[in-house]
Amino acid sequence: MSQCLRTTLNPPKTLLRNPTNCSPVSSPLIHLPKSKKHARISMSQQNQQELSLDSLINSTRKEEVLGAIKGSLSNCLTETSLHKTVPALKSKVRGKVRDIYDGGDYLVLVTTDRQSAFDKILASIPFKGQVLNETSLWWFDRTRHIAQNAMVSAPDKNVTIAKKCSVFPVEFVVRGYVTGSTDTSLWTVYKNGVRNYCGNTLPDGLVKSQKLPSNILTPTTKAEDHDVPITPEEIVKSGLMTEADYCEASSKALSLFEYGQRVAFEHGLILVDTKYEFGKGSDGSVLLIDEVHTPDSSRYWIAHSYEERFQKGLEPENVDKVLPDAPADLVCELAWRYIFLYETITKSKFELPLTENFVSSLQEPIHDRISRNVELALSSLR
Repeated sequence: MSQCLRTTLNPPKTLLRNPTNCSPVSSPLIHLPKSKKHARISMSQQNQQELSLDSLINSTRKEEVLGAIKGSLSNCLTETSLHKTVPALKSKVRGKVRDIYDGGDYLVLVTTDRQSAFDKILASIPFKGQVLNETSLWWFDRTRHIAQNAMVSAPDKNVTIAKKCSVFPVEFVVRGYVTGSTDTSLWTVYKNGVRNYCGNTLPDGLVKSQKLPSNILTPTTKAEDHDVPITPEEIVKSGLMTEADYCEASSKALSLFEYGQRVAFEHGLILVDTKYEFGKGSDGSVLLIDEVHTPDSSRYWIAHSYEERFQKGLEPENVDKVLPDAPADLVCELAWRYIFLYETITKSKFELPLTENFVSSLQEPIHDRISRNVELALSSLR
């Protein structure tokens, strides 16, 4: 068995590493005198932008964008039908959030504003599709030194054109902390006594929200209506991937996550866990596909308050998704959270409509804009 199929965690040590994987910090299980603890926090955050939950809840930027969000509630991108408006597109596959079109040698991925949970569409969130698409593009561009990706172009705020590839039927879930509440989350299985999960041997004594001694990979494969945890050995034995492809993809996933953690921490966030998907290109190369470190695929915590809250037994401050049951105020709040995460991660100002009255006779309908941009982009690729 190759080394990449063997995964294990060492027993807890006195020292763990902070989210940058640079300087060591004391294990959360060990309580230091107050003065030393405060000194340690200062050292670990000297290169980190301080970010508080207050900047999410109360900020002038929030007030600035809420007008545009409210003005766009009735103009979300919920459904698309580009195969009817763009002659070069042959067929459509509708996902939870993305609509995928066959463009011959390419795929056209349109990220909509649909919000789903447990396979149910709950609402449409203004600007969500643009945030997800532009966040992934930002990360795709900055992770080329780690993994090749399938991206070809981005002709529209909501659209990515990608190379066709054979998608591996495995999601590469990488985790840095013991957390979660679903049946397959690390904290749920750990508190139920599981100590070997997806090929990872977990030490006793971990508590909720604790940082793991090292990041781990917990792959899943798709069942009919849910994700199923699977070990690396099972992936290879069942023929889902070759050993060589799995080893390459898993190595890239762990490197991408480590890089993502470092960037997030520098911007005041902790990248807690995320998922990656890979495919095989026509030349045999393993390519990163789908999305990278978006609010939908990842869990983020506020870094500045994490250690103090952990020591007190409190939940970390998070920027997790709200699950709106369609009331407008919750939809607006979720739209703001998507924009907040985008701006925090990328250090870029999210492009809002020119006026707060987004829906106007002068505003080109979103679907028309996307159709026009996609048709132009595909014609340039022929």
